[in-house]
Amino acid sequence: MDVVGVLESVPFPVSAFVGLGANLGDPVCAVRHAVAELARIAVTRVERVSSLYRTTPVDAAGPDFINAVAEVRTALPALDLLAALHEIEHRSHRVRTYRNAPRTLDLDLLLYADTALALPGLVVPHPRMWERAFVLIPLAEIAPEKVSNSLMEAVASQAVCRVGSAESVSTPEAG
Repeated sequence: MDVVGVLESVPFPVSAFVGLGANLGDPVCAVRHAVAELARIAVTRVERVSSLYRTTPVDAAGPDFINAVAEVRTALPALDLLAALHEIEHRSHRVRTYRNAPRTLDLDLLLYADTALALPGLVVPHPRMWERAFVLIPLAEIAPEKVSNSLMEAVASQAVCRVGSAESVSTPEAG
């Protein structure tokens, strides 16, 4: 990965990966709606979306999460894409009360153009993604080249259950 400074440009369009999660209200509906909203971001196209996964909260209390990962192709700079993700969260009534609080929707910019970014308000790759099965398993489903076997082994003890696709949810399968 290349380290990119604050205003250094990358060739557009680029691939980016977005983590989606929710555990308040109807989290399945929230994640499905968020995928549709990703497709409405200017100069951005949804390329692939993982299955939906049910997971227990990490470092927090509350209901189980529904998680997924989407790959988008975008001509937006990373900070503009992040702002669009925050706007989708806001429209979904996301309230940021404290770190790891239950939420109606959580959208994280996980990877952006195979670059490493350290900007005010944004670090890519997402600094905790490599520790979390709820990110790595859906990411490996749609982009296996992004996740090594050793990373998957490191999160193997975390409970993650596939519950269906972003289009329809079936009964849980062991996973």
